[in-house]
Amino acid sequence: MALGDLMAASRFSQSSAAVSNHLEEFSSNDTHVEDGERSVNSSNSVDHNNDNVRDFSETASSSYVVMTTTTSMAYLPQTLVLCEFRHDGFECVPSGPSDSGLVLKWRPRDRMKTGCVALVLCLNISVDPPDVIKISPCARMECWIDPFTMAPQKALETIGRTLNQQYERWQPKARYEISLDPTVDEIKKLCTKCRKYAKSERVLFHYNGHGVPKPTPNGEIWLFNKSYTQYIPLPISDLDSWLKTPSIYVFDCSAAGMIVSAFIELQECSTSSSGPSMRDCILLAACEAHETLPQSVEFPADIFTSCLTTPIKMALRWFCTRSLLHESFDYSLIDKIPGRQTDRKTLLGELNWIFTAVTDTIAWNVLPRELFQKLFRQDLLVASMFRNFLLAERIMRSANCSPISYPVLPPTHQHHMWDAWDMAAEICLSQLPALVEDPNAEFQTSPFFTEQLTAFEVWLDHGSEYKKPPEQLPIVLQVLLSQCHRFRALVLLGRFLDMGPWAVDLALSVGIFPYVLKLLATTTPELRQILVFIWTKILALDKSCQVDLVKDGGHTYFIRFLDSVEAYPEQRAMAAFVLAVIVDGHRRGQEVCMEADLMHVCLKNLQSSSPNEAQTEPLFLQWICLCLGKLWEDFLEAQMIGLQADALAVVEPLLSEPQPEVRAAAVFSLGTLLDFGFDATRDGLGDEDSDDDEKIKAEAGVIKSLLSVVSDGSPLVRAEVAVALARFAFSHNKHIKSVAAAYWKPQSNSVLATLPSFSINGSCSGYTTPVHYKAHGNRVPSPVGPLLRVGNDSQAVTRDGRVSSGSPLATSGIMHGSSLSDDSSQHSDSGAINDFVSNGVVNHSRRRPLDNSLYSQCVLAMCTLAKDPSPRVASLGRRVLSIIGIEQVTKSVKSAGGSAHPNESSSTATTSLSGLARSSSWFELNGGGRLPLTFRTPPVSPPRPSYMTGIRRVSSLDFRPHLMNPPDSGLADSLLGSSGLSGASERSFLPQSTIYNWSCGHFSKPLLTAVDDSEDIIVRREKNEKQALDYIVKCQHSAVSKLHNQIAGWDTRFVTGTKTTLLQPFSPVVIASDENEKIRVWNYEEATLLNSFDNHDYPDKGVSKLCLVNELVENLLLVASNDGNIRIWKNFTSKGEQKLVTAFASIRGHRPGVRAVNAVVDWQQQSGYLFASGEISSITAWDLDKEQLVSTIPLTSDSSISALAVSQVHGGQFAAGFVDGYVRLYDIRTPEMLVSETQPHTQRVERVVGMGFQPGLEPAKLVSASQAGNIQFLDMRAAKKTYLTIEAHRGSLTALAIHRHAPLVASGSAKQFIKIFNLTGDQLGTIRYHPTFMAQKIGSVSCLAFHPYQVLLAAGAADSCVSIYADEISPPR
Repeated sequence: MALGDLMAASRFSQSSAAVSNHLEEFSSNDTHVEDGERSVNSSNSVDHNNDNVRDFSETASSSYVVMTTTTSMAYLPQTLVLCEFRHDGFECVPSGPSDSGLVLKWRPRDRMKTGCVALVLCLNISVDPPDVIKISPCARMECWIDPFTMAPQKALETIGRTLNQQYERWQPKARYEISLDPTVDEIKKLCTKCRKYAKSERVLFHYNGHGVPKPTPNGEIWLFNKSYTQYIPLPISDLDSWLKTPSIYVFDCSAAGMIVSAFIELQECSTSSSGPSMRDCILLAACEAHETLPQSVEFPADIFTSCLTTPIKMALRWFCTRSLLHESFDYSLIDKIPGRQTDRKTLLGELNWIFTAVTDTIAWNVLPRELFQKLFRQDLLVASMFRNFLLAERIMRSANCSPISYPVLPPTHQHHMWDAWDMAAEICLSQLPALVEDPNAEFQTSPFFTEQLTAFEVWLDHGSEYKKPPEQLPIVLQVLLSQCHRFRALVLLGRFLDMGPWAVDLALSVGIFPYVLKLLATTTPELRQILVFIWTKILALDKSCQVDLVKDGGHTYFIRFLDSVEAYPEQRAMAAFVLAVIVDGHRRGQEVCMEADLMHVCLKNLQSSSPNEAQTEPLFLQWICLCLGKLWEDFLEAQMIGLQADALAVVEPLLSEPQPEVRAAAVFSLGTLLDFGFDATRDGLGDEDSDDDEKIKAEAGVIKSLLSVVSDGSPLVRAEVAVALARFAFSHNKHIKSVAAAYWKPQSNSVLATLPSFSINGSCSGYTTPVHYKAHGNRVPSPVGPLLRVGNDSQAVTRDGRVSSGSPLATSGIMHGSSLSDDSSQHSDSGAINDFVSNGVVNHSRRRPLDNSLYSQCVLAMCTLAKDPSPRVASLGRRVLSIIGIEQVTKSVKSAGGSAHPNESSSTATTSLSGLARSSSWFELNGGGRLPLTFRTPPVSPPRPSYMTGIRRVSSLDFRPHLMNPPDSGLADSLLGSSGLSGASERSFLPQSTIYNWSCGHFSKPLLTAVDDSEDIIVRREKNEKQALDYIVKCQHSAVSKLHNQIAGWDTRFVTGTKTTLLQPFSPVVIASDENEKIRVWNYEEATLLNSFDNHDYPDKGVSKLCLVNELVENLLLVASNDGNIRIWKNFTSKGEQKLVTAFASIRGHRPGVRAVNAVVDWQQQSGYLFASGEISSITAWDLDKEQLVSTIPLTSDSSISALAVSQVHGGQFAAGFVDGYVRLYDIRTPEMLVSETQPHTQRVERVVGMGFQPGLEPAKLVSASQAGNIQFLDMRAAKKTYLTIEAHRGSLTALAIHRHAPLVASGSAKQFIKIFNLTGDQLGTIRYHPTFMAQKIGSVSCLAFHPYQVLLAAGAADSCVSIYADEISPPR
């Protein structure tokens, strides 16, 4: 179980970023709930085994724990958020496993087979050719037979038969033709016969020319005439024309290089005359053009053929002559080596196995990849010939002869792997005499493979992508054949593949694929984990292997593993990933997995993993959902079975899981249950009413579930909701369009003036999400009266409302009454359910409509998504709106009578727009009136297969920021009859889900070893903590600080003045923003602008608050807009490199009758919570680690919150200041939330404009300031809450700041001055003037911010200046 242990260990190393979160939290007061009850962990790390994790963390950073005393633990929070893989680049669209392109180079393009072998022997025994002078004694053996020991004809036949047998050892299934001392005609017949038999397979032509002259310089080989009185030349071109291609030639004769040269010339000529050559010819020749074959008696005469056909015998004989054994060894024993070459458990089999591994390794390390694939992986016989050719080169070069090939190979005869072969040969030969003497003696296996695996392991410990690849990779592949080494080899291979996609590509190119595919047939339990891991790595790189797995039935292996309880959840998640890839876009894969009951296995696992179970691994849940989604995607039968199996009830609880990845995967799987209606078989399915009713009910359930997460805190989840709603909008296009059109249809000015606002007055919390609409019943007041239009293709609406033909507004359907009516009697109208003929095409998705109120909620949700703070989600939302015919107009709408759409007739536009004021519509509920929208109407044109092909795609529009006062929204009627949607061409228009591709990236990264940048983080954190503690001590013991020494002044050049400002803790940087949400970052020591960027594209809301997240490690900038949208940026101090980490709306909707939200927000690092409120009747608490709304605290009064402050030392505690002067203290850890309340600002009831917790560890001491100018010091635990009042300003207080650690309070006035107080109410100083020569007065103060750890104050003013003040006694740095 080595891999299991390795992976278990890796679970801890992966959680290293979260290690410090488990350190003991500080508890300040017995009466309060202990801080840190909630351990904020990284989303993907395991939540169980806290003790183990704590032990691990303590050993990992003992110095760290020593340093974190009680005080520092309270002041320096350990929580880290938003540092997961998903925050690294959500806005870029990810790519999943590749199914084409570069990674497919490993797959042999076309496997080949040598179907026929022609053996041509020109020996003419007993007659020497005229151009060869033989030495004495001379090499005589041919195929290990001495021809002079028998009659010449018999010898010739015996040699021919033996050569045939030697070749059959390498390719037993080929057809063999032997031609002995032939004539030219016989060769022609032989070649024609071989090609005819082989068809398109390869033919091998073996020529032994030892009994004829050397080839001519023109490349002619010699044959005989019929009477053997003459040598007849045969040009290589003739031979080539008879044998055709593909072919492989072996020329065993002196000066064989002549033939190769002639052949290359022939190839070049044919290439130049007929364009690129498609010829697939391979040549092996015994020596170069000027060389003669060795004649030494220690070699056989056909040494080249012997190396190619009997390599083990040849290699051992040659080695014997060079080793210490050569004097005592009996050469005849080599023929008696026990065993079979195919049985690796015998001595001969092991030798053959080692030889294959050595030659494969040499070739893989020396040859270019493509050549290696062609010669060693395409054709079994060619691979064997070339392995043996490497041996021939080694042996013959020792006899001053150089075998050559085409294609040319680099020299390999001195490769160091030959030493490993020599050692294996020596071990074999040394025990051979004993084995021959006693056949029952056991042979000692060679340590070759064990040693090579050890070498590979050493490489794994020290190698990397940037070093030379491990040369033992082909040996690891060979070792997989052996049971005794297999487990170790697989574990090492798994470690190698884990190094990255480059390693997987290398392993595939060496030929690992068929081996691991075959291993799926084994039932050995200990191999299961590592095999699943290896397949995970392969499929994370290359999706195309899904076909092979299905063909070989490999999917059942992974389904069984997924269903096994004993495996770790992470490993079962890998099995779910493999199965998801198998079914991804592969109908056959989906079918076989449905047959193998994959769906029920997945649903069973989800049911057993109850959300509260600590053992549940998020990655496992995520991949079960993704696997289900891919199984159902575009597969109607599976969707129906899924709905019947009540999959919705099983998956729905996961929508509230703490990990955004799990929620997004759950949304994806539910979205795939919504059927497009593309399936060609759908007309034969579910025609019965009962089936339809069930389908409609199930679909409505799915949509309701999806609407519950449309306001999720993670853009990952919201993007999936948008994609799912797009599918729904696509299949229910007609009904949703009619609902949307009914909302948008303008009646007259008088009607528009009296339309009610579409806000939900009954909402008790004011937190208007689509969920609430369900709670208040199905009837929601509609802004438009009942409207019924029936028409057909010959009718259309003209400008005065009558119907005429030819207008693009002709409809073939029916527009149902009030868009939110749930009166189903309308749906029974035969005109509505008729065949939905549209633009001349029958719509084959005959949808029975769902409840209208559900459609209304969908339209609202789509509009919410179209204005999402995340640019990517917003663009998806706009594409969804475009499907139901709403499109954002980027041009100014012309006056009445002008055209609202480029392709509309002016008469239509006049009808739509005459005298139109911007309506108080459903879209304005969320401030949508600012984005002009219009229904798109296609141009008047001949009937098209689909309306979508005739319109602009919304994704290609250019959405630019609008003017401050946008023109009236352009409205037009929708083309209601256009729901004839053709299949595949429209698929590409729909937004595609990205959670699957994005999640696949997890498996491409190292899983066994943590990519450990946590060491850098710990070092940086320790340094920052030490610095912070030093500063805190100085702050707490600082003398009287007047803070009137201005150390820096910065003209931000904000047109609307500075709205908010913030000082960075560990660098001299100040951040400021304005009403237009422009953010500027400035270094006040060097007086340089570091960066300037827009928070978003429609900057007219203003920034409410700037906060730093993870300030002790990696600063993230949290920017809260006035509309409650939160955006969090990283790299914001580097010019142009800012990156959006996440974005969400912390507030949805607002109180009735209020135009703006006026959000107030604060961030608490200690708990990882963000608190938000404003013109709504509740406070929302968001967990930024889970990216989830964790609590909605209802307000007890009707008054809105105007100021919010969190405690930076007591997690979960925060205070709120209200418009009516009330101050309330909350603690999210207590059941009732509200701790205490008071109304300190009683003289003149004015809004609380600023508040904060006093420095120190006391939990309930606050400072609160009202617009009237009085500052109250409160102790919320005491009976008399207010213990000190300062009348700081007279009715003009605009800003308040309380230092986190020093006893300082600063207040700013619109009357251009700042006052500094201590905690006992003494005024320490006043700032009125800039320290310039003219002593110019400071501007009207708009914001104040203290440095978190130093006595520094940043002040922003309405005149766009930001000033930084320090104590004159000790200016910083």
